[in-house]
Amino acid sequence: MSEKPISVVPLLSKALHRIRSTPPRVIASPPTQPRRAAVAILIRVVPAPGGPIPPTNPVTLSEFFELDWVNDPGARPEILFLQRENPAPEDAAMTRIRNTNEAHVAFPGGRTEADDEGGLYTAMRQTWEEIGIDLAERDYTCVGQLDDREITTSLGKRLLMILSPFVFLQLTAHAPPPDPAPSTTLHWTPLASLVSAHEPPKWSTVTVDAASRLAPKHSTALRLLVQVLVGSMQFPAIIVQPSSLPSTTPDGKPNHDILEKVEKGYLSSATRPQKLKLWGLSLGMTLDLMSYMVLPAPSSLHDRSQINSGSSSPISPMLQLPQSGAESMRVDVVAPSLASVFPRFSYPDVNFWIWVFGKRYREVVRGWEASIRGGGTNDRRINWSGSALSTFYAAIRKALIVVIVARALGVLFGVAFAAWWIFGQ
Repeated sequence: MSEKPISVVPLLSKALHRIRSTPPRVIASPPTQPRRAAVAILIRVVPAPGGPIPPTNPVTLSEFFELDWVNDPGARPEILFLQRENPAPEDAAMTRIRNTNEAHVAFPGGRTEADDEGGLYTAMRQTWEEIGIDLAERDYTCVGQLDDREITTSLGKRLLMILSPFVFLQLTAHAPPPDPAPSTTLHWTPLASLVSAHEPPKWSTVTVDAASRLAPKHSTALRLLVQVLVGSMQFPAIIVQPSSLPSTTPDGKPNHDILEKVEKGYLSSATRPQKLKLWGLSLGMTLDLMSYMVLPAPSSLHDRSQINSGSSSPISPMLQLPQSGAESMRVDVVAPSLASVFPRFSYPDVNFWIWVFGKRYREVVRGWEASIRGGGTNDRRINWSGSALSTFYAAIRKALIVVIVARALGVLFGVAFAAWWIFGQ
């Protein structure tokens, strides 16, 4: 007999309660770059077919997870992603180079306007404008805020804006239908596809041309030179498996084949099938949410005995990031969103020099781990994630200088040797 899958609802309950009771790390905008943005991470629970009739009156967060229909084995927690035909400005830094065979998903949200009352207002306003869901209605509740995130460019040297993620829960089984913009497609994705050990997430990569991050847009010659000398970068990504999509296209025509293509991991488009990928900032925020379902890793043999007693979350192995630049990092100890933004380069010598110059970064990570192991929770007085990112990006910049100089000297030596061989004999 096959083992019964573990329900995701208790893990979701624990995560949302921890988010509500944990103050987020708020990053103040520097005077030189006051721009901010906010996104809404929306979660719902779909009742089991033929299960108990859900009540229509909204309840509190604690009462919600005590309802019979929520705890029904057939209930399905889902998280909302959306696909934009035209990415929002805050996504531009992560989506400059696209593979036409893949589409990237994100959360509803956008920039904070001058008359917005704060990040929460921005997330709610942008959600209403983008997909027609009014998060101010009684069907929804704001659970809390995840840590602010710095959106940077030029490998961390220039700050673009501060991003604030807010987590919302749909308290009712049925809410008014969304009304997304014509260029936006919604994807309600089962949380089990992201955290279940029985159906682990399918990891992939997103390849980005390094020249798009290192060279000016209008300098074609310099971009070509950087592309040849440095190559490309690969970021971790998860292939998203949506549970449901609109039954009609924006022009009103039915999508008869869309469910079949979704089961294969593809999205039907007007031109060709595309694979949906979750990566970059959106992956980092998703993993931040998932990390609240994970207990700190055991630090001794005595503590490891707790795993067998069931005190360790079953999704711990699911959050291990493949092919990241942080090989020594335990995702269930250090914030998973940190490793999700670390690229690996296509040239092995670039990765080698990053490791050579990464001593300071590794010291920061060890200090972060020691802080978490010592107190059981992250020491929020220290910006560990910011320090780790800045030191890792510093290692990348040093590595790229060494590689580019070495390649340039190699080319000059090769040209000089060829000239001597041809004209010196």
